[in-house]
Amino acid sequence: MTAALAMDARLLNGQALAYVGDSVHDLYIRTRAVRSGASVGSIHRAVVGQVRCAAQADGLARIEPMLTPDELAIVKRGRNSHPRHAKPHGATGADYSRATGLEALLGYLYLTGQELRINALLDALERT
Repeated sequence: MTAALAMDARLLNGQALAYVGDSVHDLYIRTRAVRSGASVGSIHRAVVGQVRCAAQADGLARIEPMLTPDELAIVKRGRNSHPRHAKPHGATGADYSRATGLEALLGYLYLTGQELRINALLDALERT
């Protein structure tokens, strides 16, 4: 990524970062699932279980001790952003906010070209 894109990523609001981060997380989980060789139906069920709000909120809690102060600030920016639409069905407001924080972090890391850090954090989610 270019320095200009990295600067732009720092200026994006939490919802914009989370929008990108949602796709980053989903693609990572889908890629790992496909590599397992399981059937598409079982892959889909596994993916849905890992990308739902409660799972993301739980995952954030597990990796928070690994985060730098700058990363924690991005999580907070995402967590505190308030979308105009209602939260998804089956999610608490707290889970939705924390999941948005994780997605914002992943979006920021992706937009700033920090793929190795994304992999390290998502791999840690798998191990914990």
